[in-house]
Amino acid sequence: MMIDYVTLLLINMTAGYFLLSCFVLWGLDSEDKNNWTPAFAIVGLVATVCGFVMTFTWPLPKPYSMAFGEMSVLFGVLFLGTALALARGWFLMPLALYGLVAGVAAIVLGVGIFKMGLTLSPVLTAVGFVLSGLAGVLSPIVVWQAKQKGLRAIASLVLLAISAIWAIISMGGYWAHITAK
Repeated sequence: MMIDYVTLLLINMTAGYFLLSCFVLWGLDSEDKNNWTPAFAIVGLVATVCGFVMTFTWPLPKPYSMAFGEMSVLFGVLFLGTALALARGWFLMPLALYGLVAGVAAIVLGVGIFKMGLTLSPVLTAVGFVLSGLAGVLSPIVVWQAKQKGLRAIASLVLLAISAIWAIISMGGYWAHITAK
C-alpha cells in the first residue's frame, strides 16, 4: 500500500493562501505585523518538512512528487522566511522577490500539468498552480504598493480564490483517499 500525504500538503496550502489573503488585506500595512508570525511559521513548517520528505523519498509517481514536493518546499521556506521577517520587523520585498522566482516555477508546472493531463482534475489543478504562480510573480508589486488599499483588496480576493481552488482539490483528495479500497 502506498503512503500518500499529498492531501496534507494541499490542505496546508489552502490554509496558507487563506492566511496570506487575510494578511494582505489586514496585516500588510499594520504597525504590528508580529502577531502574524505564528500562523506563517505553522504553514511554513508543515510545507517545508513534508515537502522535503516528498522530494527525497518520492512516495508518488515521478511528476507528482516533484510538482507537489518541490513546490511545497519553496512555499514552506517562503512562509518560514515571512514568519522570521515579521517577527524581526524586516522589509518583505526580498521575500516577494523569492516568491516571484518560485511563482515562475509554479506557472511552468501548472502548464505542464494541463498539457499532460496529470491529476484527477488536471484543469483545476493547472489553474491552481498557474494562479498561485501569478500571485508569487506579482507579489513584489503588492509589497511595493502596500499602502494602496484597493490593490491589496484585489490581491486578497485573488489569494482567497486560490485558497478556494486548493480547498476543492484537497477535499477531493481526502474523499478519494478515504473511499479507496
